[in-house]
Amino acid sequence: MASDRRRAQAEDASELAETIGLYALGEISLGRAAERANVSRWEMQEILEDAGVELRLGPQSDEELEDEVDVALDLE
Repeated sequence: MASDRRRAQAEDASELAETIGLYALGEISLGRAAERANVSRWEMQEILEDAGVELRLGPQSDEELEDEVDVALDLE
């Protein structure tokens, strides 16, 4: 049981690290990163700041704008 819990925690940490990396590389938006990490945008912003990642506020491309709209529509 404990090893299952540690494995799940390691997988969660790995997924979060991947999400941070994708955001840092500009592959995903802040909204998409928050969605992947299952946290609010504000929590994701704190996570990124704690990781030393510079925030890109606002969409940087048409694709990011579409992602932001999709995430916003999913909140309804």
